[in-house]
Amino acid sequence: MNNSYPHSREDQDRYSDEISLVDLATTFIRRRKVFYAVFLICTIGGLAYALQAPDKYEYVSLLQVAQKGGDVSLQSPEVAIATMENRWLPEVQTAYRAENDEKLPFDVNVSNPENTGLIRLTSETALEHGDDVKAAHAALIDYLSRYQAERIKQDRVSLERQMKSAETIIEALRGQPDTGGALAAAIQRVAGLESALENLDETEVLVQSRQSAEKTGPKRSLIVILATLLGGMLGVFMVFMVEFGSSVKRQLAEDGQK
Repeated sequence: MNNSYPHSREDQDRYSDEISLVDLATTFIRRRKVFYAVFLICTIGGLAYALQAPDKYEYVSLLQVAQKGGDVSLQSPEVAIATMENRWLPEVQTAYRAENDEKLPFDVNVSNPENTGLIRLTSETALEHGDDVKAAHAALIDYLSRYQAERIKQDRVSLERQMKSAETIIEALRGQPDTGGALAAAIQRVAGLESALENLDETEVLVQSRQSAEKTGPKRSLIVILATLLGGMLGVFMVFMVEFGSSVKRQLAEDGQK
């Protein structure tokens, strides 16, 4: 005769603390008002936020970095971007905080369109901060323009000095015998320096703080959907937390009576 059977006392003790799906469903139904309350609060809160959130627009500025000539940049866009993000942007943010006693209410993203000498500044914010975006972009553009203008000035001075030296050599070679090759090379060098000097181009602002025609945010339907999902998950969580708290109080009351 088999001494074990499916519903022995030992099995009942072992499974007495397990929670079945029936227990979960019963708990949920008993505490359904908690779920409804949490779900409605989250959903209505999300809907209210979606309706009241201000429309946002994207502002774009586009710059051409200073050029040495052709497609050769005076300074690589990557270096200019790194300088802008780590040196000048923090200065703009600090100045805004000092003036308004709050942080800059938008981000300024700096990027380089692939295979170009362009720098793109983008910010997304509400219309009420449009003037702040324009001021921030203008400040960054001014920092870059002045920095690269100084670099252009240094290169121009260097090229002019080299031209003057080459012209002095040409004057010294003129009329000298057997100097035809050296004279031609010096003249060619001067021509190259003149071309390099003419091809120096300072930073060019192609677009400054252009506002997008269409709104870029907020995504109101997405906000409502996320609020609904959050309300459902949080509602279920609160149902079982309330049940857990009730069980703890009941157990403490029973222990106190013993």
